Amino acid sequence: MDFFSGLYTFAVPVALGGIVTYVLPFLAILTILVFVHEMGHFLVARRNGVRVEVFSIGFGPELFGWTDRAKTRWKFSLIPLGGYVRMFGDANAASQPSGDQAELTAEEREVSFHCKRLGQKAWIVAAGPLANFLFAIVLLAGLFATVGQPFTPPVVGDVVPDSAAAKAGIMPGDRFVELDGSSIERFEDVQQIIRQNPERPVEVVVERDGREVVLSAVPTLTELTDNFGNKQTIGLLGVTRSGVEYAKYDPFTALWRASRETAYLSVGTLQAVGQIIIGARSTEELGGPLRIAQMSGQVAETGIVTVIWFMAVLSINLGLINLFPIPMLDGGHLLFYGIEAARGRPLGERAQEYGFRIGLALVFSLIVFVTWNDLVHLQVFDFLRGLVT
Repeated sequence: MDFFSGLYTFAVPVALGGIVTYVLPFLAILTILVFVHEMGHFLVARRNGVRVEVFSIGFGPELFGWTDRAKTRWKFSLIPLGGYVRMFGDANAASQPSGDQAELTAEEREVSFHCKRLGQKAWIVAAGPLANFLFAIVLLAGLFATVGQPFTPPVVGDVVPDSAAAKAGIMPGDRFVELDGSSIERFEDVQQIIRQNPERPVEVVVERDGREVVLSAVPTLTELTDNFGNKQTIGLLGVTRSGVEYAKYDPFTALWRASRETAYLSVGTLQAVGQIIIGARSTEELGGPLRIAQMSGQVAETGIVTVIWFMAVLSINLGLINLFPIPMLDGGHLLFYGIEAARGRPLGERAQEYGFRIGLALVFSLIVFVTWNDLVHLQVFDFLRGLVT
């Protein structure tokens, strides 16, 4: 057996196993989230009288599809890493206008996206990210009404010796009331605040023996490796929780709790991104499609509850990313519309063209960067180097 045939014999079973374990769960989850996002655009566009010409899951050449009675082409495309809705008047999937809108007939202007009022266009663009947030709320509400919301009372179980908590005077049995001015309802609130404030004094209010005690703690800067192998630089207090409970709610309360959880996760994600931008956290935490595929496969093995949580978190992240004010993304379009509202007229075609080019460069650079992070994280380069040496 020569080297290549031996490599083939080794690689094919591994590749097939990888497809079943990682690729299929990843594609299934991504397809659902992309469908939800694009359906948001589609429904609001149709509601505002815009003709939708293409609804695509994926990019590139069409694999299969069908055309409905409204003449919308629904299709699955070759590259399943996203999707788009192309409306009448769009030149491409980024919703750049095609040609001179003044040359359209009255009937065509009536169904053209770019001929709609500014508020209508903004709602159509914002509907995609909003659909992702609503989808996350629905998923979490379903869990909270059936399985229950994980709830940990903010009570200290044990205190690690010589930890930040021990130095601050926190004791077992203390109940956290307030951290850094924020009210505490559960132990997860404590973790969220402490993790984002390494080596910074945090005012801690605890209830001890029926009275409130005000303390000050400086979370220890710690590098943590999670279950997926991701390294994060966070703050640690050095306390353990007293136990975990699951609280089930009626549908209306579950919906309210899910909305709060979605807002909580959104704020936490934005704070983490901000810390990466200012250098307080490592850019190695940024992952791309390869790492998401790995995580998808791992959560798929743990059960449907974990998968639903994972989908909700990914849906929130997809909504947030698309709201970033970068041309090519929904947030970039909303930025242009905001400028148009302030100026009383849209930006010139050249300015918009340069904006889309800059946006394309930023998005492509980010894709390359996170993919590089994925390859390093998954030790692909070490594997290839081992084959050569």
